[in-house]
Amino acid sequence: MISHRDSNAQRIAALDERAEALKLKRGMGIADARAMHPSIDVVEADPEADRRLLEGLADWCDRYTPLVAIDGEDGLFLDVTGCTHLFGGERAMQDEILTRFFQQGFDVRAGLASTPGAAWAAARFHGDRIVAGGEEEALLAPLPLSALRIAPETRASLESVGLRTAGAVMAAPRAPLARRFGATLLLRLDQALGRLDEAVSPRLPVAPLSVERHLAEPIMLTDDIERLVSRLAVALKVDLERRGEGARALALLLFRVDGAVSRIAVGTSRPMREPQLIRRLFHERLAALEQNIDAGFGFDLVRLSVLSVAAFDMLQGDLAGEVADDDADIALFADRIRARLGEAAVLKPVVVESHLPERAVTTVPFAEAPQRRMPPKQSDRTAPPMTIFPPERPVRLFRSPEPIEVPATEIPEGPPMNFRWRRALYRVARAEGPERIAAEWWRQLPGEDEAPTRDYYRIEDSEGRRYWLYRQGLYSSAAQAAPRWFMHGVFA
Repeated sequence: MISHRDSNAQRIAALDERAEALKLKRGMGIADARAMHPSIDVVEADPEADRRLLEGLADWCDRYTPLVAIDGEDGLFLDVTGCTHLFGGERAMQDEILTRFFQQGFDVRAGLASTPGAAWAAARFHGDRIVAGGEEEALLAPLPLSALRIAPETRASLESVGLRTAGAVMAAPRAPLARRFGATLLLRLDQALGRLDEAVSPRLPVAPLSVERHLAEPIMLTDDIERLVSRLAVALKVDLERRGEGARALALLLFRVDGAVSRIAVGTSRPMREPQLIRRLFHERLAALEQNIDAGFGFDLVRLSVLSVAAFDMLQGDLAGEVADDDADIALFADRIRARLGEAAVLKPVVVESHLPERAVTTVPFAEAPQRRMPPKQSDRTAPPMTIFPPERPVRLFRSPEPIEVPATEIPEGPPMNFRWRRALYRVARAEGPERIAAEWWRQLPGEDEAPTRDYYRIEDSEGRRYWLYRQGLYSSAAQAAPRWFMHGVFA
């Protein structure tokens, strides 16, 4: 027996068949139940554990249909439209589901109908029934009002006026029902009878493409899984070629014979559909997760799904059959590293719009970085494009500028004659500049002081080493503090 706290009192939340045989009921106080039967076992409810269990069962039901939704705290909706013939028909499919749940130690009830409302009522009030199309009204008529999935307040109001069954509600005039009890009552009734459509919202996105293999003998070894991935990828390639697309994200679902499901996902930086490349990615991923994947008594169903697709651009090869794509090998290498070590293992610098050098570049995951594209070929009749040479930048730019000491300058707004950095004194032999850079005024918060202007100099010391440093602020500005000097990078 399971208890939960309700209004500062412990009450029965669920009970097994032996507890029901003792005349105990849900909602009864635990103190009263112990007074009647002192030897009963009571376990505190764990809603989070129940939720995880229900989600695990929903994962296992993906073997029958990808459209699986969680219904409340103890139910599942499966949209099996177009799937029943794969399992020998409706009765064979329902019997298989009930049998396999029973073998896993669960006592379940199922109902199959053309509407979610009728299936819900058949499962909860009959236990094992298939409702043919057009028999929804005959199914619901003798059932209590709770079969309509209405709120307890509405149900109590209906019972107070003598409407105690779904059939009585169906026989009553609709207009008075809507005025007195609200439109939700008629909505639930019409959905159960098939007059209005009711969609089942799956808990997981439905993959646009999937291929699977049912196994007569369960597999357990990683090598067997990889070989099966190659075969599934070959079948998947045909569908991707027909659609002119490539996979950007794939998922491998391993259904264990005892109900557990393992989901293994990989991403690609470019659209992909070659089976060998897909196998390499999953080889790296399986190697990284080998210690975490429990095969148990083996996997009897393996499914390879494409979660995301993109247009697949074909590249023209040369006479030798080779395709000139310098980035392809880099992309494949990055994908394999990410599959083994995670998305954050490979980052790519990306230029962003900012005046300040330390903000002009950021790092993003390799798959999210924009792809490099070749510039359009210029026609001979058009004028050549103008070439603009940007200012020289250091090879190494510090993550954050480092303060330096400048004892003197030739002129107040000029470069330093020498400076001290990291406790060492450097004498300036040559200097170029200044290059003035101001912060973005539109990023300034209301009430915040204006960011000082920077004057950058390219400095060469007496030993030939070159530095990139700047003065923050101006000597002529009385409103700001005294200028400060910073080292921002070094040249080769």
